[in-house]
Amino acid sequence: MNLTIIGASAGVGFETVKRALERGHRVTTLSRSGLSLPSDPSLIDVKGSATDRNVLRQVLKESDAVIVALGTGKSMKATTLYSDFARLLIEIEPDLNKNKPYIVLTGFGAGESGSYVHNFFMKLFFKFFLKDVYADKTIMEEIFSKSDLKWEIVRPGILKSDPLTEKYRVESKLFKGIKIGSINRSDVADFLVKQAESPSHLFQYVSLSNK
Repeated sequence: MNLTIIGASAGVGFETVKRALERGHRVTTLSRSGLSLPSDPSLIDVKGSATDRNVLRQVLKESDAVIVALGTGKSMKATTLYSDFARLLIEIEPDLNKNKPYIVLTGFGAGESGSYVHNFFMKLFFKFFLKDVYADKTIMEEIFSKSDLKWEIVRPGILKSDPLTEKYRVESKLFKGIKIGSINRSDVADFLVKQAESPSHLFQYVSLSNK
């Protein structure tokens, strides 16, 4: 299938590109800095901004499914990247194929899940360092959830760089004591690609953890 991956140059997005190619997909990527991957006949690497209307239309045009893995790197400054992207996507929505799924990466701590962060130090980290970033991720979630698109929100726990295991816990509901811990970026990527292939959690907020 034709996959579009938005925010593909680093972190989970980069791992998602590798996993999608491993699973035999044709992949179109969009990122500001481009990819540091060897050339591959199944890969089209588009360099540009996710908030550029023309570029966004270009990378979405032929896609069967879209994985949104936008990130701001190590920056913890206030941003509107996530909400600006989501608003633009909804603006061009009449031109899109509404049957394709949008698998959208945010993080455990966005939206309602912020009330279920169990680790004391992580609560402090969110409160004093990631508050603004996660506020904008929450707005992106809300924009998708109110749209006519086929969406799925994916909220992984603390990200690690360990190898792929394909063993992770998937929670589609929040509950007292949920305790979402850490998870490998490669395992998050595995889940994103498999959901793009066969979305089993449409219109749900999914939490991911290796434990």
